[in-house]
Amino acid sequence: MAFKPLHDRVVVRRVESDEKTAGGLIIPDSAKEKPAEAIVVSVGEGARKDSGELIAPSIAAGDKVLFGKWSGTEITVDGEELLIMKESDILGIIA
Repeated sequence: MAFKPLHDRVVVRRVESDEKTAGGLIIPDSAKEKPAEAIVVSVGEGARKDSGELIAPSIAAGDKVLFGKWSGTEITVDGEELLIMKESDILGIIA
């Protein structure tokens, strides 16, 4: 199934975090925080101004992004866990 977000929404896939600390300690799954980094999977066509003019999104599929800790709604597409969020929830693109 293909999923295309509408308007200014973005679908992202979380980037898995390391399971060890810098000192070599293993972090159990129950203590790990969900990562705030993700790869953009799909982008909507953009938001619209009051005049109806389209505002193109500033990110594209494949970009690695950083988003807020509580951002997005978890969805499952073809057995894969993804997040859908507004473009404004994304804090920046990681180069």
